[in-house]
Amino acid sequence: MHDRYESPFQSRYASDEMQYLFSADKKFSTWRKLWVALAESEMELGLPITEQQIAVMKDHIFDIDYTTAESKEKEVRHDVMAHVYAFGQQCPEAMPIIHLGATSCYVGDNTDIIIMDEALELIRQKLLGCIARLSDFALKYKDLPTLGFTHFQPAQLTTVGKRATLWLQDLVMDIEAIDHQLANKRLLGSKGTTGTQASFLELFQGNHEKVKRLDQLIAEKMSYPAVFPVSGQTYPRKLDSRILNLLSGVAQSAHKFSNDLRLLQHLKEVEEPFEAHQIGSSAMAYKRNPMRSERMAALSRYVLVNTLNPALTASEQWFERTLDDSANKRISIPEAFLAVDSILNIYLNIAGNMVVYPKVIQAHIDRELPFMATENILMDAVLRGGNRQELHERIRVHSMEAARNVKEKGLENDLIARIAQDPAFGLDQKALSAMLDPGAYVGRAPEQTQEYVDWIKENLLKGIKEQPAFDDGLRV
Repeated sequence: MHDRYESPFQSRYASDEMQYLFSADKKFSTWRKLWVALAESEMELGLPITEQQIAVMKDHIFDIDYTTAESKEKEVRHDVMAHVYAFGQQCPEAMPIIHLGATSCYVGDNTDIIIMDEALELIRQKLLGCIARLSDFALKYKDLPTLGFTHFQPAQLTTVGKRATLWLQDLVMDIEAIDHQLANKRLLGSKGTTGTQASFLELFQGNHEKVKRLDQLIAEKMSYPAVFPVSGQTYPRKLDSRILNLLSGVAQSAHKFSNDLRLLQHLKEVEEPFEAHQIGSSAMAYKRNPMRSERMAALSRYVLVNTLNPALTASEQWFERTLDDSANKRISIPEAFLAVDSILNIYLNIAGNMVVYPKVIQAHIDRELPFMATENILMDAVLRGGNRQELHERIRVHSMEAARNVKEKGLENDLIARIAQDPAFGLDQKALSAMLDPGAYVGRAPEQTQEYVDWIKENLLKGIKEQPAFDDGLRV
């Protein structure tokens, strides 16, 4: 349909896998799984529920009657009760016990938690894919010297591979934060209208142990290790804020990477992939605009701003619950995940296909390295008998003049030639040229890169023979 709004996440950006997790099919089939888990647990704890009722509910987990549910919701203005009704119409013998003792948040909140956790798992897999590809890139270029920059001004040399480890480390920190969250995941469980479990205590005739066991059984059936020990009607909305902070961390890492890559593409040192028939500009046919990393930056900015939504929601909840979270959550949570999924699709595409131009990198080094080499030149000349203070002043004068020629006249850097012609240094062109090997100025960059990638392969990628075959192409 072309006559109404369509989310760009659906048509342009997010993967099919992530879109499915936030689909109606996923949501409502999970509701039904939770209703089955509740009924099974209540049956096991002695309530008059039959195996046949459970069986018929299981038979209809996935064949959701949307027409009936939507019609009923228009009538009752309550989505959960509409789906209870639609489920009951499909399995009438189970209708009396569907949703027994539960409140809407039993299915709504537990489902939200399950979907967020599964979405985090997908984000984690894509992060691993990016880490694997960047690791290969870092090793390939661990020895290739390049200008390092502080304040985007030329500083000491580093290597192309070492710079990639900075991008890697950000992603590793994101993985570690996600792993901590997933290792401590928990469901809301069955807490009732205000979190007191009063309705379940009534069902089980005051048996507190059975009410506590009900929580545990539901968690086990939904493959969760634990539930929140206390709650109001909802799970703590701080959980949403915490999870979006994790997604914000990924967006921060990606935005930093995209900024660096855009600057490198301006320098013509490293470029994002550019397809054979891709058009960079509608006006300037020669251009190769960094559209991938620009899109990554745009989506990252969206996630960073969106992170404020669950923070405000968590801070503004009243007592045991208010409903001013619902509409916000329906938008802000899925779109944060869809955006980060989109970002990582782009990251995967770029990380596996970056183009490096060593000759351009070398040309930039050649313009700056003479200045960086002056300390070594000074020390060598002093060892040959020169006066350190006098030589320092002569280097300062030569450097200022060489810099003036570069900046004001557009000439090449002739600092080394000037020093070679200055008898105070006692160094000829050959001796000076020997001091200009870029590899001598990168410190431990190659070793640091090798050591860090080895650690990543041992601790994060070990046992992963092949990354999942994500479609890392761009939709548009």
